[in-house]
Amino acid sequence: MPSSDPPRHRCSTALLFLLLLGFSFAAADDASWTEDSTLESPGCTNKFQMVKILNWVDGVESNDFLTGLTAQFGESLPSDAGQGVRSPVAFVRPLDSCSNLSSRLDGSIALSIRGNCAFTEKAKHAEAAGASALLVINDKEDLDEMGCMEKDTSLNVSIPVLMISKSSGDALNKSMVDNKSVELLLYAPSRPAVDLTAGLLLLMAVGTVVVASLWSDLTDPDQANESYSILAKEFTGVGTRKDDPEKEILDISVTGAVFFIVTASIFLLLLFYFMSSWFVWVLTIFFCIGGMQGMHNIITAVLLRKWRHLGRRSVKLPLLGTMSWMSLLVNIFCLAFAVFWFVKRHTSYAWAGQDILGICLMITALQVVRLPNIKVATVLLCCAFVYDIFWVFISPLIFHESVMIVVAQGDSSSGESIPMLLRIPRFFDPWGGYDMIGFGDILFPGLLISFASRYDKIKKRVISSGYFLWLTIGYGVGLLLTYLGLYLMDGHGQPALLYIVPCTLGLAVILGLVRGELKELWNYGIEESESNTPEDTLPVA
Repeated sequence: MPSSDPPRHRCSTALLFLLLLGFSFAAADDASWTEDSTLESPGCTNKFQMVKILNWVDGVESNDFLTGLTAQFGESLPSDAGQGVRSPVAFVRPLDSCSNLSSRLDGSIALSIRGNCAFTEKAKHAEAAGASALLVINDKEDLDEMGCMEKDTSLNVSIPVLMISKSSGDALNKSMVDNKSVELLLYAPSRPAVDLTAGLLLLMAVGTVVVASLWSDLTDPDQANESYSILAKEFTGVGTRKDDPEKEILDISVTGAVFFIVTASIFLLLLFYFMSSWFVWVLTIFFCIGGMQGMHNIITAVLLRKWRHLGRRSVKLPLLGTMSWMSLLVNIFCLAFAVFWFVKRHTSYAWAGQDILGICLMITALQVVRLPNIKVATVLLCCAFVYDIFWVFISPLIFHESVMIVVAQGDSSSGESIPMLLRIPRFFDPWGGYDMIGFGDILFPGLLISFASRYDKIKKRVISSGYFLWLTIGYGVGLLLTYLGLYLMDGHGQPALLYIVPCTLGLAVILGLVRGELKELWNYGIEESESNTPEDTLPVA
């Protein structure tokens, strides 16, 4: 980058790097479990289900419910709390329930630790003692699947059996040790077949890309039309173009695209190995700064479109220099918004502020960084395609965990998570949780769609014969396929670019071939990019 760039330009570029090095995956933030090998046999064919456990201590209902996972055997639980039975809970003797119990448990829910015997053996002993259900406390926070042994060729367990986490067992144990009466009600609510909140998230993602691509037309249509007319006149047969030198525009090169993905991988590994609360704090602060800058740019652009005179009155401030009164007031508002979100980021409504800051940041980013042609787009998106698949699906084979998903979950010890994603609560799901999509799944295809929008405008294409509309539709289809994969894989994180890249870049290439324009799209702007110095492209390898 030229050394004569203003500090604001250098700051926006640094923040843009942090943003684009964010995550590319879609997921549902739900209660989950690890999968063990199980054996299906008669009496052992139940579907694993998540269970809600309501609890009362001395007759007072707790505000929070516990979660459990049903076994592959035993009686099914009702799907509605009104059909469940409220029963007292008691620890078994011996605690692992691996031998005949020393006392009767008539009508009570048996509570057992994991121990060393088969789960089916525990269930038989609890049922023989008259228990109405068996809860097995795991020795870790994960919920393992409880299946059958090869010897269990015919199993007849008529009580519900489920596993709870170590922390849930500790909470129940604490209440019971204090000689308090503890009662539980078990039920397994079903998830809705269609997740409507995922549709809202899809609209947010597509809307962000569309608004960013059409931003200049929306905020200053007269100047945008003049700029596109100038570019169209300067356009030659090989696609040379000249952008306004006063604009903060950074074109990605082929080398820069590869360097960018390699840097993103290194950054992801550093987060994976050195994740800590202070590291997440630093990234969150950078996110707030970038979100403030993005929000400021958007608000001022909208205000100036309606009231151009607002930017004429200025004030000189120490350290900040001269700025308009409007810009100062907008900056104060954006700072207050970001600080409020930072302080309240753990509340149930913090997702809204995170999404607003993130969307503002991404719209601004897509105004600063551009793809010059389909050649660079192909290199960048193909590298991102491999990057996404590797760090979500293949990395567990090397690192024993999905690096992308672990990093996106943040620091579990402090509850801090990295905010480089959009999320929305699952309003219609009895289990709650969030649907999420990483910034990378919006920015990578957004760069291509923004290029298509500029190309259509310069070539004066009507919307149906251009590329912007069809790539936007392709992006929406790619997101739909992503959430279909998420549903089919029971909420396990998906590399969204696996579906999005073929539906956007693949569609652009096919349309270019059919229309005989692929060579032009491939080499668009090639003379200008070759004549630029290394500092004119992003990033510099």
